[in-house]
Amino acid sequence: MHELSLAGGILRVLEQTRERDPFERVTHLRLEAGALSGVELSALRFALEAIAPGTCLEHATIDIDEPAATAWCLPCGQSVEIRSRLDPCPLCGGFQLQATSGTELRVMELQVI
Repeated sequence: MHELSLAGGILRVLEQTRERDPFERVTHLRLEAGALSGVELSALRFALEAIAPGTCLEHATIDIDEPAATAWCLPCGQSVEIRSRLDPCPLCGGFQLQATSGTELRVMELQVI
């Protein structure tokens, strides 16, 4: 379950932020995990909640958005929205797609006290 290591990495980012700009704790954390990121959202949420006790994430509300990905279709030369790497181009039905977004996992918003 790589989501546990991802949760640990997110906590390290928050702790590094806390060192630069001191705060007591996180009240709200909003993450974005693109549709092609390979992140299981429920597993990531579970991992974050499991490591939160005793950290700056304790009692924080956590929201995780999963935006659709975009890809460049080689046959029709258009940027299209996809939900999976197995999706065909919605315009021409071709499968020669190059992902251009949706692989990211990032902290989008952090509210602290």
